[in-house]
Amino acid sequence: MFTEAQLYSPVTRSGDGDVMVHLSDEHPGVHDPDYRARRNAIAAMALDYAPGKPLPHIDYTDAEQQVWRIVSAELARKHQKYACTEVLEAAARLALPGDHIPQLGEVSAALTPLTGFRYVPAAGLVPLREFFGSFADRIFHSTQYIRHHSAPLYTPEPDAIHEIIGHANQIASPRFAVIYETAGAAVARLTTETALKFLADVFWFSMEFGVVRDGDEIRCYGAGLLSSFGEIEEFRHAELRPLDVAAMGTAVYDITHYQPILYCAQSISEIEDVIGGFFATMDDDAPLRALRDRRGANSNVAGAH
Repeated sequence: MFTEAQLYSPVTRSGDGDVMVHLSDEHPGVHDPDYRARRNAIAAMALDYAPGKPLPHIDYTDAEQQVWRIVSAELARKHQKYACTEVLEAAARLALPGDHIPQLGEVSAALTPLTGFRYVPAAGLVPLREFFGSFADRIFHSTQYIRHHSAPLYTPEPDAIHEIIGHANQIASPRFAVIYETAGAAVARLTTETALKFLADVFWFSMEFGVVRDGDEIRCYGAGLLSSFGEIEEFRHAELRPLDVAAMGTAVYDITHYQPILYCAQSISEIEDVIGGFFATMDDDAPLRALRDRRGANSNVAGAH
């Protein structure tokens, strides 16, 4: 089932109002008191945000800006080599800055004219129903913190680099933005946790870790691949399987390692038809129907032999 939630450091607020981000013992910044205080302060600003209020403005430090510059430059080179044409053209229109971390308002100002999406702050993990459901209103919940400066090309948790360089470049494509919106609309029809997690897992293997045939090459469109310096180099070594909603929605996977199995679309149109089409019709019974259809298809294959 969907386990991306394990990636986010838990955020708590005490009865006195103090906010704490609970970093894991393996986090690069866990023993850095300045970084921990910084994370707590940024999380508190996100928790204090309410719709209609001004977006939190983060005065990023020189060290944080340097991390963004390093990662932006490295990922830009990787994208030219590994990202699909649809993402590259969307990223060119969005034109994220490489010399500084954009504020969420800056991201929204560039993104909204392209696809209508806008960014709002998140302290960390956003409940699945709220996170995916907000796509129906073309809203994306984004963290604002930056990974620790000691490891600029690595993070154990999604940060602003993932949310912006990964997702914003993807959502800047009108074709992908429609798929996000369609997934969000599906959430309003779902009443069971089983169906919600099935949707999240299909989203994971498509919009987070999806790859597509682009001309004579296999290239990536998933935000998790687009934002990971290590993973974007590894996806061509994965076992590539055809799009299969039932398999994607029930796969057992480890989010802490490179994904050994990925689902490859033959075109952007196939992503729209298969993934977007599934989200467009999804209801609480969709997981069972998908499994029945898959069993039926397997039985037909077996019978043919």
